[in-house]
Amino acid sequence: MTLKSSFPPAAAPDARLLILGSLPGERSLAAGRYYAHPQNQFWRLLSPVVGRDLHALDYADRLGALRDWGVALWDVVATARRKGSGDAQILNATANDLAALVRSLSRLRAVAFNGGAAAKIGRPLLAEERVTLVDLPSSSPLNTVSLAAKQPHWEALGQYLA
Repeated sequence: MTLKSSFPPAAAPDARLLILGSLPGERSLAAGRYYAHPQNQFWRLLSPVVGRDLHALDYADRLGALRDWGVALWDVVATARRKGSGDAQILNATANDLAALVRSLSRLRAVAFNGGAAAKIGRPLLAEERVTLVDLPSSSPLNTVSLAAKQPHWEALGQYLA
């Protein structure tokens, strides 16, 4: 199994919301971009939250739009061995220093976990932090719940950006 590493955080100092995934999948790692798999629903789920069609933008503009709205991205896993892209295949994970990032973001209001694996790994690492923790249904194509069923959970993130 190959050792895989997460990307650096995409976080401006004035971020109000931090969204954490588990570990980028194969397509994202190959592209060097968060949520690069064409069937991943992340950009579609977040578009109504920021009032902009993120999916229609190129990657740099997507990140710029998130930065403008006070949204930061990162992953809970720094490195792990994993065959394929499934979270169930993550082995020997080392975590990113989530608490240090959270403490560096003075306007942060909430941390949202994109999926169960991110929440399972990340919640204990942030238990001491004074920030709201939110569990979201995974945007991954491996999560077969419909976009419509996931959307209300994701749209609720807007309260942390107001």
